[in-house]
Parts: sequence; structure tokens; C-alpha cells
Amino acid sequence: MNNRIDIAIIGAGPQALTLVTHLLQKKPALRNRLQIFDPSGTWMVQWRQQFAAQEIPYLRSPGVHHPDVKQTLFNFAEHRQEELYYPYNRPGTQLFQDFCETVIDRWQLRDQVTAAQVVQLTPLAKGFQLQLDTGEQVEARRVVLATGGGAAQVPGWTAEVNPHPPGRLCHSQDINLPELPDLRGETVLIIGSGQSSAHLAVGAIKRGAKVLMMARRTLNEKIFDAEPGWLGPKYLKGFQAEPDWQVRWQMIQDARNGGSIAPELLTQLRRLSQSGQVTFYEQCQVSRALWHHDAWRVQCNVVSTHDCLAHQRIKRIWLATGTATDITAHPLMGEVLVRYPNRIVNGLPVLDEHLRWPGCDLFLMGPWAALHVGPVARNLHGGRMACDRIVPALTKASVARTVIHPPR
Repeated sequence: MNNRIDIAIIGAGPQALTLVTHLLQKKPALRNRLQIFDPSGTWMVQWRQQFAAQEIPYLRSPGVHHPDVKQTLFNFAEHRQEELYYPYNRPGTQLFQDFCETVIDRWQLRDQVTAAQVVQLTPLAKGFQLQLDTGEQVEARRVVLATGGGAAQVPGWTAEVNPHPPGRLCHSQDINLPELPDLRGETVLIIGSGQSSAHLAVGAIKRGAKVLMMARRTLNEKIFDAEPGWLGPKYLKGFQAEPDWQVRWQMIQDARNGGSIAPELLTQLRRLSQSGQVTFYEQCQVSRALWHHDAWRVQCNVVSTHDCLAHQRIKRIWLATGTATDITAHPLMGEVLVRYPNRIVNGLPVLDEHLRWPGCDLFLMGPWAALHVGPVARNLHGGRMACDRIVPALTKASVARTVIHPPR
């Protein structure tokens, strides 16, 4: 590992892989000038673990969205058509994983990932110092933060629960379905209205559990987590033209609408509800939970209208409540925020047109770039849209740092 490098990429997930293929396609000489840092030491490990943990059979994104520049996933899947799912040819999890392995090999990226976690990011006069968990320090002229989402988001009532056995109250990030025991005879309460809640429900039912699905709103059925119009100019033109960052943030919230479930998955759950294996409780939420003897006693916030949970002997509560996207809470951003104060809108930073933190050469991908890329920033296509902005700044000497003009 070089202790002085040009470009450091923090994270080795699908978006980081997308960035590297686009960088090398534009400027092959960068191969020896960039280094990727991830605790796993290889590509896509966290992605694989998350999909395996929730037993997700296929992606929500269509097959046209993937990390490569030249090769298409459809050519790769020529003899594996049964692993492309209707509609939009969404690739099976194993198919997508195998395709990404060929991308890594074709671009000769096997040895590009350093097995280390960046634990501190310190701005220097020119560039940054990266403190690694191995004890080593690396200086990088430019840094790309491609670490994905934020910390687990949990409802307020969880702070008041009494002591309970391990594993009886878990966030979806901490649930690994293949490692769960037989759940026959158990009732599992799953809180949330997004795709993760549905995958967890199916997994629990497969293991013999009775599932209660609770959402503070009516369950929303959508093929993608944001309408396809957000992938191109249909919706993005108006979004990009909007000068008010707060309005942009609200447009993102409206487009994602608090999470949704793919139609075929929600149809599967509704069929399971007919046999009593799953019960939906919509437009209500937990107000109090108490572990008593060997089960949860749970009260909802509309108990005056209906008594949906008080009689249930709930053995486990799973929180499919997403993550909190707040750049000010990111463990690597502390010193950057002090050295280069910036406008933050409800946790999302205002960046320049190349997704660069104003005043320094730190670039952000994934959900952190949402105010510029739009509601699909965290998705595969969002990664490609981010590359369209970042790659020119990393490959063209003529692209100087830009200035953020204050919004109206």
C-alpha cells in the first residue's frame, strides 16, 4: 500500500465499483493512482451480506443499471434468462453478483481494495490524511466518500423499553435470516412499510412464524422506490432548476414517500394474510412496549379505536425503519465540518456541481449526494449519475473547484 496516493475511495460497494470503472474508462492511467479502502479487503462484501441476510432473491433495479461501462448485464445473462425477473428484467441476486465479479476481473480490480477501515479523515493544506484501523496513515490528494447509508433509525419508544433477552428487539440491519432458529409458534411484529419489512416478513413466515406488519401509513405499492421519471429529464429537469435547497429536499421526500413495497412482494404477503400467516396493521404505530415474562406486551397509539396488539403474545420485534441520513453524524466528517463549514439541509449537504464539498477535494456519492442527483441517489443508476459529475473533476485538470451560489 502506498502512503501517498492521488485518489482515495472509501467504500467498496456497487457505487464505488461504478466510479472506478468509469474513471478507468475515461483515464486508464489512474489505475496506479487510486486506492480503495474497505474493512473486507474486497468488493461488494457488505452488499452481498445484506442481500443474504434478508434472503433477497432479486434486485429492485432493472437490468440496465449496473456498475460496468462497456459490457451489459443482458449479454452476460444470455444463457441465464430465467434469472431476469418481470417487469424490467430485474436481475436475480446471484446473477448480478456473478456479473459484478466479471466486471472486477475485466477491469483488473482484484487487488485494488486495501483491507482497512478509515477511522479518521483529517483535512491537510493540500488533500487529506486518512487514519486507518491498522494504525497506518495515508495521505490522499483527493477523496471520494462512497460508504452508503447512515446509522440505524429507531422509533422513540425504544428508548423506554425495559430489559429483555438478546435478539428480541432488533433493527433490520442486525437481522440475519439464515442464522435464525425455527420460529414455529412465535409471533413476530415487524414495524415499517418498505421493501425490507416485506422481505423479513416472508423470511419469518418461511420459518413458521406468525407475522404482524405495522405501518404508520397505508402500505404503498411501487415497482421502484421512486418513479422511473426520476431517472431522466422528465422529473429531474424541474428538480435541477429548483434553486431552493429546502424545496429540493421536500421533493426527494415526496418522491420516495417513506418507503414502498414491490407489487409482486406485496401480493405474496396479501395471499399469506388470507391464511392468517400475516396480519396488516396500517395507520397505527407502537406507543409502548414492555417485556413481561417471556413475551412483549405492546400497545399502539390508537388503542381507543381498536385493540390490535394488546392481546398478542409477541416474541420478537423487528424494526424495518430505515437509516438516518445525517452527514453531520457521519464518523468521518467531524474535522471536515469544522475546517470547511457548509450548508446542511435536514442532514443532506449542499455540494458543488461535481458533488465536491465546497473548499476541498472531498467528493460524496450515494444518499449524501441526493440534493443534486435526486431521489435515486442511493441506487445503482444514482451511482452512474454521480459518476457523470465526479469523473470530469477527477480526470480533467481544467475543472477547478467551483463556488456554491446561495439559493433564493
